[in-house]
Amino acid sequence: MLILILGLILFLGIHSVRILAPAWREARLAGMGENAWKGTYSVVSFAGLILIVWGYSLAWATAPVLYEPPVWMKHIAALLMLFALISLMISFAPTGRLKKALKHPTLLAVKIWALAHLLANGDLASILLFGSFLVWGVLARISVKRRGDNGPAVAGPVRNDVIGVAAGVALYLLFIWRLHLWLFGAVPLPVA
Repeated sequence: MLILILGLILFLGIHSVRILAPAWREARLAGMGENAWKGTYSVVSFAGLILIVWGYSLAWATAPVLYEPPVWMKHIAALLMLFALISLMISFAPTGRLKKALKHPTLLAVKIWALAHLLANGDLASILLFGSFLVWGVLARISVKRRGDNGPAVAGPVRNDVIGVAAGVALYLLFIWRLHLWLFGAVPLPVA
C-alpha cells in the first residue's frame, strides 16, 4: 500500500501545486523557465503514475474489503463511466457547445470516473486511489473557478460535440468489450 500512497502523493501533489501554492509555482516558473518546469512536472507526474499503477496492482488483491457494493451499484458505476468517457473525449475534441457548457470536461471526467469506481469497489486500495482522485478533482474545480477560469470563451459548432460524444461512446464500448479486462484485469460489467 505504501507504493500506492507514494505514487498518489507524487502524482496528485505535483498536480496540486497550482491549487495549494500558486505563488510558489509562479516563482518556480520564473526561476526555472517554462520548459524546465514542464520537464520537472512531467517527470514527477510520470513517476507518480508508474507508482500508482504498480502500487495499486500490488495492493488490490490483498487489500481489506471495507464494504461490498450491491450489483446494482456496479451497474450505476458502468453507466457513469459512459458519461466520464464522453466528457474526457469532449475535452480532446475541438470546442463545441458541450465543451463550453461543461467548462472543464477533463476535471468532470476525473470526478465521475473516481465516483463510479468508489461505487463499484469497496476495498481499501480502491478507496485510497479513487477517493484521492475524487477529492483532488473537487479541489481542482474549486481552484479553477476561483481563478476565474470558466473554460472556453466561445462555443463551437455542434459537429465538434458529435465527434467528442462518438469518440467517448466508442472508447466506452472498447472498455466494456475487452479493454478494461486487458488493461486492469477486471470485468467492468457484473453478470449477476
